[in-house]
Amino acid sequence: MTTTAVNPYLDGNFAPISAEITAENLQVIGELPPELSGMFVRNGPNPQYSPIGQYHWFDGDGMLHGVRISGGKAVYRNRYVQTQKWETEHEAGKAVLTGLLEPPQTDAPPISRNTANTALVWHGGQLLAVWEAGAPHTIQVPELKTIGEHTYNGKLVSPFTAHPKVDPITGEMVFFGYSFTPPYLQYGIVSATGELLFTVPIEIPEPVMMHDFAITEDYTIFMDLPLTFNPARIQQGKPMIMFECDRPSRFGILPRHGDNSKIQWFESPACYVFHTLNAYQQGDEVVLIACRMSSTSVLGVNGVDDPDGNIPRLHQWRFNLKTGAVSESRLDDTAGEFPRVNENFLGRQTRYGYVNKSAPTPVPLFDGVIKYDFDHGTSQIREFGQGRYGGESIFAPRPHATAEDDGWLMTFVHDETANTSELLVMNAQDITGEPVARVLIPQRVPYGFHAAWVTEKQLQGF
Repeated sequence: MTTTAVNPYLDGNFAPISAEITAENLQVIGELPPELSGMFVRNGPNPQYSPIGQYHWFDGDGMLHGVRISGGKAVYRNRYVQTQKWETEHEAGKAVLTGLLEPPQTDAPPISRNTANTALVWHGGQLLAVWEAGAPHTIQVPELKTIGEHTYNGKLVSPFTAHPKVDPITGEMVFFGYSFTPPYLQYGIVSATGELLFTVPIEIPEPVMMHDFAITEDYTIFMDLPLTFNPARIQQGKPMIMFECDRPSRFGILPRHGDNSKIQWFESPACYVFHTLNAYQQGDEVVLIACRMSSTSVLGVNGVDDPDGNIPRLHQWRFNLKTGAVSESRLDDTAGEFPRVNENFLGRQTRYGYVNKSAPTPVPLFDGVIKYDFDHGTSQIREFGQGRYGGESIFAPRPHATAEDDGWLMTFVHDETANTSELLVMNAQDITGEPVARVLIPQRVPYGFHAAWVTEKQLQGF
């Protein structure tokens, strides 16, 4: 008897949904505060058709799930990001492009592989759905309708990160893009009004997967980590993409408006970081806080036998710009990912940070959220409950708040037993207390990637 292994990312609550719906007057357990007004939107992979060959979670077409909250009521809608890939396959009625785990496709049509499935950012008066290596897509809110690729009037000629950073004071959006061919890294800034100001190359020795970065008030921090791309390895029977444990991690610190001639590099032991929580300046030092893992096999390969690999834990690095010294310390033994702060303080020292607590499961699931108090070196954990797993927790500030943590934490939670999904709204100042509200979603919300809170003012165009 033969059994076919089921891809875990096409099964259970990772499995895609096909219906795009709009549902009004959602049932709310608890009460949505009248001053909580805006839209929670989450991005994630949702393949439109059965994949060709092996499927990697990163391959799926982008689908947005949004909950519009106003006047104590909530409306849910979900929509595909209608990329060129989505449109081509929709017209064909089947998958056309293969994914990350398949060999290079010789018969692929000449279309972009951009799925716009990773994250979201509000900038220049619009919501952008972003991906690892392609142009952002403009999304109309609250309808979640795809307007199209946004190339800054044709000025965007480099890849564009899934994690751009918006400075809350200047309004600038800082971005980078990495590539398998030179230049391996490019860096750019978009003005507060949405004009692409410049893109410059940054020299790194070889192509690497660089998923995230960080900003401070004056600096940009790049992470040249040893998850490398090397086609020559294929001839040696090795994977093209591999984590090299004997290669150090390099952190480049650049004045925000500087170029490659102004960058200062620091080295520390080999590691991988998917997501940064925040960074800030303190005297002569730049401090970076991020979820660090000792190695990764995210793309199916790992050049080292590492029992601690793929386990992210919150770490802090301190880079002394005067002496060149580097120190690295672990802030918590608890595994967690998808770190966030109150983005009104991004790039400045924050007292609080929020990280989703990793569940001890073979696939990446989160069974709770951790609130860190960095001033006191303490943390609190809110567990989601037996068989309940959540996604990235987003901070929504209370209007006119004076305290950094005065607001709400929000995330989608799925109950594996009941097969139901909800938007969980927590008081960020009391995350272990009773939830403020549980907004019940009338269809399953698959596990996904990153989310954003769009404020009422942004929705109204102010």
